[in-house]
Amino acid sequence: MKRGHRTGKPKGGYPKLYGRHAVTAALANPNRTIRKIWGMRDVINALELPPVLPIVFADGADLGRMVPSDAPHQGIVAEVEPLDDVWLGDILEEGAQDEPGKSRPILVLDQVTDPHNVGAIFRSAAAFDALAIVTQDRHAPPESGVLARAASGALEIMPWVRVVNLARALDEIAEAGYWRIGLDGEATETLDTALKGVDKVALVLGAEGDGLRHNSIAHCDMIARLPISPRMESLNVSNAAAIALYAAASR
Repeated sequence: MKRGHRTGKPKGGYPKLYGRHAVTAALANPNRTIRKIWGMRDVINALELPPVLPIVFADGADLGRMVPSDAPHQGIVAEVEPLDDVWLGDILEEGAQDEPGKSRPILVLDQVTDPHNVGAIFRSAAAFDALAIVTQDRHAPPESGVLARAASGALEIMPWVRVVNLARALDEIAEAGYWRIGLDGEATETLDTALKGVDKVALVLGAEGDGLRHNSIAHCDMIARLPISPRMESLNVSNAAAIALYAAASR
C-alpha cells in the first residue's frame, strides 16, 4: 500500500504507546518506526528487540510518570513516529480487487474525537476485516497511547485515511461503487434492510450526542438505524460501529 511520508517532529512531540499489546504490535509493524523504549527489566528481557533500538530500563514509578494518570502501562512504554499517511485513492484501488460478494466495508467517522471510542472502533474494524477507517483530519484524535491501547494492536494493522474534506471523500467513495449508509437513530429504515442487495458499503457514523452533520447526511445514499429497544435512546458510537460492522460482515 502506498503511503505519504511525514516529515519533521509532530506537534506535541512523538506519540508514546504503552501496554504490551500496543507496543508489541508496533514492534511487529514494518511500517512503524520505534524511536526508543522504556521498560521494566523483566518485561524487556521477555521481548526480542532489535539490538540497535535504544532501551532504557525503568521502574514502575518512572513509567507511570510517562503515561496518563492511572494508565496501565504494563511495564513498557515506546516512543514512536506517527504512521505515514494512507491515501484514499490507494484504499479504493485495493477495495476494487475484492471478490464480488466479499467486499470489505469502509468505516467513515464524522467528528468522532474521543480516543477511547476511536481506538475501540479500530479494534472492531480489524476484527470484522474492514477495508479502512476514514476520518476528517481536523476532527479526529491524533495517534496516542490512549487510542493505541483501546485499539489493542489494531492501530498497527488497520489503514487509517485522514482527509481534509469528508464530503469530498464520500463522493470519491461513491464514485468507486460504494453504497454510503449513514447511521442515525431517527431513521425509518433499519440497517439490515439498507444492506439488502448491497455489495460494497461504506458505513458512516457521527459523534455521540451530535450525530452525523447535515452535510455528511447529504452525502449518504441512505440513512438507517440500529433496531435497539426504545428504552435506550442510543448506543455508544464504538458499540454502534461494532454492531454495524457485524451486520455488514454477516450479509
